Amino acid sequence: MEKKTPKKQPELPETGKILSKPRIFFGLTFIVFAGVLTLSFISYLMNWKADQSQAGTILDKTIKSSNIFGKLGDWLGNIFIFESIGIASFIVAFLFVVFGTMILKKKIFKPWMTFGHSLFFICWLPILLGAITRGNGNGGVLSGVYGYQIMDSLSAIIGDVGLWVVLIVSIALYFILEFNLRPSSIKAKLDTINENTIGKVKSMLPNSEQSFDADQELEEEIRAEEKEKDLNITVTDISENKKNKEVAVKSEPIIQENLNVANVETIVTPNQTSFEQEKELAPILNLDLDTKPIIPTVKPEDAFEVHSNFSTPSQDDIKFKVEVAPVIDIIDDADKQSQDLVDKHGLYDHRLDLAKFQMPPIDLLKEYGNEEISINKEELEENKNKIVGLLKNFNVGIAEIKATIGPTVTLYEIVPEAGIRVASIKKLQDDIALNLSALGIRIIAPMPGKGTIGIEVPRKNPTMVSMRSVIASQKFQNTDMDLPVVFGKTISNEVFMADLSKMPHLLMAGATGQGKSVGINAILTSLLYKKHPSELKFVMVDPKKVELSLYSKIERHYLAKLPDSDDAIITDTNKVINTLNSLCVEMDQRYDLLKNAFCKNLKEYNKKFSERKLNPENGHRYLPYIVLVVDEFADLIMTAGKEVELPIARLAQLARAVGIHLIVATQRPSVNVITGMIKANFPARAAFRVISSVDSRTILDSTGADQLIGKGDMLYFNGNEILRLQCAFVDTPEVERLAEFIGEQKGYASAFMLPEFVSEEATSTVGAFDPNEKDALFEDAARIIVSTQQGSTSMLQRQLKLGYNRAGRIMDQLEASGIVGGFNGAKAREVLISDLYSLEQFLEDLRN
Repeated sequence: MEKKTPKKQPELPETGKILSKPRIFFGLTFIVFAGVLTLSFISYLMNWKADQSQAGTILDKTIKSSNIFGKLGDWLGNIFIFESIGIASFIVAFLFVVFGTMILKKKIFKPWMTFGHSLFFICWLPILLGAITRGNGNGGVLSGVYGYQIMDSLSAIIGDVGLWVVLIVSIALYFILEFNLRPSSIKAKLDTINENTIGKVKSMLPNSEQSFDADQELEEEIRAEEKEKDLNITVTDISENKKNKEVAVKSEPIIQENLNVANVETIVTPNQTSFEQEKELAPILNLDLDTKPIIPTVKPEDAFEVHSNFSTPSQDDIKFKVEVAPVIDIIDDADKQSQDLVDKHGLYDHRLDLAKFQMPPIDLLKEYGNEEISINKEELEENKNKIVGLLKNFNVGIAEIKATIGPTVTLYEIVPEAGIRVASIKKLQDDIALNLSALGIRIIAPMPGKGTIGIEVPRKNPTMVSMRSVIASQKFQNTDMDLPVVFGKTISNEVFMADLSKMPHLLMAGATGQGKSVGINAILTSLLYKKHPSELKFVMVDPKKVELSLYSKIERHYLAKLPDSDDAIITDTNKVINTLNSLCVEMDQRYDLLKNAFCKNLKEYNKKFSERKLNPENGHRYLPYIVLVVDEFADLIMTAGKEVELPIARLAQLARAVGIHLIVATQRPSVNVITGMIKANFPARAAFRVISSVDSRTILDSTGADQLIGKGDMLYFNGNEILRLQCAFVDTPEVERLAEFIGEQKGYASAFMLPEFVSEEATSTVGAFDPNEKDALFEDAARIIVSTQQGSTSMLQRQLKLGYNRAGRIMDQLEASGIVGGFNGAKAREVLISDLYSLEQFLEDLRN
């Protein structure tokens, strides 16, 4: 047999080689040029104003370009983007890639379809961006001159509404025609998907009619192929002496007579006719070797696949049983019991005790009319000219300036020219304030997250921010915060909210009359509008006795107090220590509950309790949030000192996880009032106007609070950045109406009871003095009393920096020991020891 020599491939003619080189050259050139365009466009967009000014000076060597491809990149960006079609120019770069692949004969894109889509977007994308931006800000560079001019012409001819109708209809028609979004086609596609899904499911089911029909069709196709081939199979008859006789018969009669079951596919070869192989095939094919089975054999040249039906039980006779394995879910007895309770009674609803309680309506708050910000163009232009002129006098060039108008303050953002130091602008704060004749100029250099410098200038006619406007906002109504607190509005006129549970404590400071008390009322009002009485309790400390007294009407709904206290709002500083220590006891008890429930925080614990996974018989209960509000913290520090500072610091450190949060306010944020221990545990601070920059640094760790203008103008520090806000105004009559609406509804039997606090220092009784149980400061107090000859409890408070309770107990011990006389009404007690020498002998006798 002769070997066939493979045909040689025809060699490429020389002309073909010559023609292929320009094709590769021009194709790669188009692709490289597309890359140059893309990078030039991106670099141009980063600094387009500077690049635009340099586009016409392409041959000027003194001017340096910031574009990645230099002045050529500036010129390309200016021609394609600004002066033509805006960011749709990237589509032009894409088309160069398509041309290049076409020249290289690479079938990556469908050329005509790609050109059609690209042409549509080149025409309509600039117009759409022009209609959206209206040329404001960076809008001109997005739409280009083409997009803006076409948009402006269409807007003048058919109006703004007509322009948007044309844009929407054009885009809708494009997508309808491109994706065939007609109702009939969509329905047909859905029907096709359903049919395919049903067909696949049916084909997977056993004994289905569809699979049976498919088997019959397959058998008919096999028989037709066998008839066309008309092949013969040699059948060997095996007798008792195992002699082989070959008989040539057609394959079809064998299949018809001997096979009547399912499809069994076998490939028979001549080597499979030995007796040993027949023994192996016998159990499989259900044959008896003594009954002369007929086993087909095939000659080597006629070997093929035989699809045959051997004698096995039919499919209809086979028993088919389907069992679904049960889902094994391991549930312990406690979870099963809780699930049974939930199925029977539903989730625990903590609101059932006050199921008919109605949340206060927004109509209780006063509407102050139109609160939209009015734009005074003359004032803006005047301030802009003054700022630019002053900076120019100090050789500070400005590349760009933008104004953002807020309710109280206008923010001017300036972009200095290259080479200008930020510190040189920051030093001009007083000069700018003098030039603008304004109080409260604040310079932010640089602004966080922006490459600008901010100058905040108070407006001549500020706009009021009412509590009603911020409560009615969608941001507040739709919030999912645990303890939402709405402060007011930002400098960009956006409603500002924060979650008290995430702060987790708030430290407020501000001089008298600057809006601090209004800020506290705004916080309390926002919480009352969002939380049910079963979810929130307040512990209010009001040394002024008049600021928080309005909330006494909601005592049985929202307030918490000690069991032996008559008034829920604490006005006596002597009772504050017991209340704070009682809160510490409540905190420890809650931590024990969380520990037993294997929960990390209050939210997880209440969820478990609502799912009835915690047994009330084991002491578990639904835990409401507790918010401690202290209106004047400095007064507490002056009268109680360390006895107040220590529990406050302990609560601030640990109480967050168990839902106890603190709001502490003070008029003078000095370092002896806001100590380092307290300050470290209050990351969130709200500062109204303070007197000096030292106080501003104490509360905010930065200056700025001394530059505020008052009347609710505030700075909020959340640990990352300082935001200037206009606090929402809520008047006293509004708070009264809110408290009356809540107080008139059915409440609990009493206020929320805090655990009773038992002091570690036992109270001594007069006449039963025990030297072993005397106070640690007993001798120091005795020396002060004897040296001054004044038996005054208040003097002991001042001299030893003690709380009233402890000073009173020491005075009782001094009376019982015989150092001072009995209580004498408004007068000081009589001192029974005349000098310090006699006192020392007396104390020595007590020690012995």
